[in-house]
Amino acid sequence: MIIVHMTNWFVFNGDADGICAAHQLRLAGVKPGRIVTGVKRDVLLLERATAVAGDHVIVADISLDTNRDALTRLLAADVRVTWFDHHHAGVLPQHQHFEAHIDTAADLCSSLLVNRHLNGRYRAWAVTAAFGDNLADAARDSARALDLGDARLEQLQELGVLMNYNAYGETVADLKVDPGALFARLDGYDDPFRFIEADPFVTELGESMQSDLTAARGARALMENAHAAAFELPDAPWARRVQGVFANELASAHPQRAHALLVCKADGHVVSVRAPQ
Repeated sequence: MIIVHMTNWFVFNGDADGICAAHQLRLAGVKPGRIVTGVKRDVLLLERATAVAGDHVIVADISLDTNRDALTRLLAADVRVTWFDHHHAGVLPQHQHFEAHIDTAADLCSSLLVNRHLNGRYRAWAVTAAFGDNLADAARDSARALDLGDARLEQLQELGVLMNYNAYGETVADLKVDPGALFARLDGYDDPFRFIEADPFVTELGESMQSDLTAARGARALMENAHAAAFELPDAPWARRVQGVFANELASAHPQRAHALLVCKADGHVVSVRAPQ
């Protein structure tokens, strides 16, 4: 007799939102057998999931529309797929093995959708992710149910921002911590405050981010006026790491202005854009 053991695949963006979404599901009892993640810009992660019939693939924080071909392949192979995301999805497939938790509202991120699915069971991790995704108002709204003081809320904000900072790079080699390794370090921490106290991540990444931000604040302005601004950073690992945090800093400092942050590459630029809602 052949016994088939189902494998749970976790496929998630390597930023704060993707990691915290997957971590909440793990805390809720979904044990990951295989993990696929990467830098924030690695959006075709589902192509790397070689799941087979009977497996379950849990996806967090990557666009369905971008990964449609890989999803079609998995569903055709009788793989069960559950999807949590807030990006554009396009037409959702109608399939018995597909379950979608997708909402593109501007004040939501994937971790908040997981939090909704789990009825707020691990809300502090969702709040952390929302801060990391630069959704500060949504994070504070969700955190009201936790009745945290300002100092504790600032701890969650710092952790979220640092997790997001850690996801930016051309490759994992640019990052301070491999996202898969960071996900492993979170294992067992149902409370982010316990993680902050027990793990050196915040201290180590905080020093790195401040150093990178100091360098970024000297960026050359390509253009700047009351309505829009564009800045250029060099082709260097620190510039690739800090681009998201620096772009968010610019957007927070000038909320009515659109921003483009260009990071040089050998063959052109990578551009991060922030614009008013």
